[in-house]
Amino acid sequence: MPAQLGAWKQKIVAFAGALGAPGLFLISFLDSSFLTFPVINDLLLIELSMRRPALMPLYASMAVLGSLLGCVSLFLLARKVEEAAFHQKVGARGKAIRRWVERNGFGGMLVAAMLPPPTPFKFFVLAAGVFEVPLMSFASAVGLARAIRYFGVGYLAVRYGADALPYLMRHKLQVAIFVIVFVAVSYAVSRLVLRERKQSEDKA
Repeated sequence: MPAQLGAWKQKIVAFAGALGAPGLFLISFLDSSFLTFPVINDLLLIELSMRRPALMPLYASMAVLGSLLGCVSLFLLARKVEEAAFHQKVGARGKAIRRWVERNGFGGMLVAAMLPPPTPFKFFVLAAGVFEVPLMSFASAVGLARAIRYFGVGYLAVRYGADALPYLMRHKLQVAIFVIVFVAVSYAVSRLVLRERKQSEDKA
């Protein structure tokens, strides 16, 4: 357990770990919304998946769902935040984050959610809410990014055991770049296919 966690956070983590899948949901929700538990959800996912590999898809799904709902809760709360308050909270990075969110939409949120720590992803969530990114676009991007992350971690836990997280930490940049490129290509191909299908339907 990371030493920087306060005593009360350590109690929450211990309680969540004893609950199994529901506890993983709880930690992921809190980490993505109102509190911060650095890499704890990844560690819990690895530990639980090592204990019961057959349940890895359940554990990963709980982590995805908890993180998604936590992000959506923060997003909805940010809808009530004034722009001035956002810039006061975020500081000098506020303008750059706002431009990124407004210009790139779904793709921008997807890339931001895939970037490894110490990327301040909660600032992007706040910006998405303050500057009125459509909820479905936001939720789709975060859900896809979290699914890739947690199912990937779960797979590595089943395959490599306790070495899964060190492996990710050593190769986090390479993994993030590979996933971003893969998702970007998949997204571009899907958009092209849908556009061609729409053009065919219009001609029919």
